[in-house]
Amino acid sequence: MTIVHILILAAVQGAAELLPVSSSAHVIVIAKLMGLDPTTPEMTLLLVMLHTGTMFAVICYFWKSWKSGFFASRRQFLASLKLIMLATISTGAVGLALKALIEHFALGNVPHAEIELLFGNLGLISAALAAAALLIIIAGLRRRPLVESREIKTGESILIGMVQGLCLPFRGFSRSGATISVGLLLGVARVKAEEFSFALAVVLTPPVIAREILRLLKAHEFATSGADLMGLFLPGVVGMVSSFLAGLLALRWLSNWLEKGRWHFFGYYCLCASLVVFIFHGVGV
Repeated sequence: MTIVHILILAAVQGAAELLPVSSSAHVIVIAKLMGLDPTTPEMTLLLVMLHTGTMFAVICYFWKSWKSGFFASRRQFLASLKLIMLATISTGAVGLALKALIEHFALGNVPHAEIELLFGNLGLISAALAAAALLIIIAGLRRRPLVESREIKTGESILIGMVQGLCLPFRGFSRSGATISVGLLLGVARVKAEEFSFALAVVLTPPVIAREILRLLKAHEFATSGADLMGLFLPGVVGMVSSFLAGLLALRWLSNWLEKGRWHFFGYYCLCASLVVFIFHGVGV
């Protein structure tokens, strides 16, 4: 993997990560077109580090609104923390259970199989993109009241977390697209759904990073010197900085389109992307 590969993937990830179009699907397809294997520990860690860059972009972009919302008072902070923790616990429960089921039934014949082995399957990515597209379109076309101000309720936070858990094993099923869409379908205010979705992303990122670092170190158990470790993690650091900058631009675009009621347009894009990925799958990319 060269620095050019890293910068290209960082630009794609940063631009698409915070849009409801599944950055992972885009990055995996681009990586395969460049001759890279998206299932290796090096690549999966790079993807997570790219996501880390966009996580910091989320914090910078939403900090002002989070400060006036989540951190407005001690009572508001505790209420928001409760909702985020309930959603995150639901995500972990569903995601880990689904991961175990897939590894047991779909990958049971592969020794030491992990869910990451499916990340490069373009057929699955195409299907996941199509499923996410339908959810986004339905949520985007649903009629809403002229004035939206309702907060997220306890049960709704759990449901949103469960939907997020369903997204985790499948590249192509946009996490932000699914969680924001479910919020909209439940009648949550658009801005509140967006803010809550990205708050969940910030909480979810650290444990995912930890998992991929452990996978990488396990794959390179003899890399003990400082130079060896630097070589393993440097691509991720470079990608993280690049995706941070691209993520800031993508967030501004997403908020603008969501406010103007164009959410369903992202669904149409995902349908087109699903078709393109299916064609790539058919020709053996």
